[in-house]
Amino acid sequence: MARRPVLERTPWPLIAALFVATSADTAAQGLIGARDLSELPVPGADARVAYGDDAFQFGDLYLPAGPGKHPVLAFIHGGCFLSAFNLDHAAGLARAIADRGYAVWSIEYRRVGDEGGGWPNTFKDVGMGLDHLRDVAIEYSLDIGRVVVSGHSAGGTLALWAAGRDKIDEGSELWTAEPLDVHAVLGLAAVGDLEAAQMNGACGNVVDRLMGGTPVQVPERYAAGSPMQLAPITEPVQLVVGLLDRAWTPASMSYLYRAIAVGADRIDLVELPESGHFEMIVPITESFQRVADAVEASFREIASRN
Repeated sequence: MARRPVLERTPWPLIAALFVATSADTAAQGLIGARDLSELPVPGADARVAYGDDAFQFGDLYLPAGPGKHPVLAFIHGGCFLSAFNLDHAAGLARAIADRGYAVWSIEYRRVGDEGGGWPNTFKDVGMGLDHLRDVAIEYSLDIGRVVVSGHSAGGTLALWAAGRDKIDEGSELWTAEPLDVHAVLGLAAVGDLEAAQMNGACGNVVDRLMGGTPVQVPERYAAGSPMQLAPITEPVQLVVGLLDRAWTPASMSYLYRAIAVGADRIDLVELPESGHFEMIVPITESFQRVADAVEASFREIASRN
């Protein structure tokens, strides 16, 4: 189990105004950039299922070969919470994990720039999408007693948040009476420190737009929506970071320090020495193989408890 010195928060560098602004740095290192990601093939899902009435309230379901019940990886794509980035760029990951024997439920949601996106609906959509697994479990032979929630980048923020929903105060707009139980969490380059992302103006000050203000202006929203304030998560957590991802890895590390400081005892750090921000979600890379191994490790951990 990886450990680092316990700190309340680690300062991290000012992040450029847009998600793709690191492209020059990634190109210089020979790393995959956002534009490269957009040019990759998009494998089709086995089913597209609506979990609400809005055009963005749906999920793509990828199923493994053979009979179920299939354990489920619930995956939340990233993209700085912005409407410019949808779930297509995570389709390769979803298909590759399904080929390893796990169902993947890739959740779309309203983002900043979409009508209705931002507070509180971005969070509520993810929660609704996750809870909808109950409604489709029988039809698609899914085992909701074995659910790992995962996400990349901003999606990692939402995955950590989703796993901590049982700690949200009943008076919050994000409160849910009976959130779906998740049994492990896998954060890929997860932006776990939402407050620091806001302070540093990440992605063109997107966190202000997501939350409708700063932590000083709307503290109750950050109390319900920030993984830093919902830590520690009860279930096992793996944080996967790219050691060449200088812009975003500090946000994962800051969450790690916070979780340890408040008592997390089942949190592991997986370091990928050859990964920038995107290598870990592209199936042809060695870094992705480590991610797939982490997925399997999460399901083995769940099986060992049953």
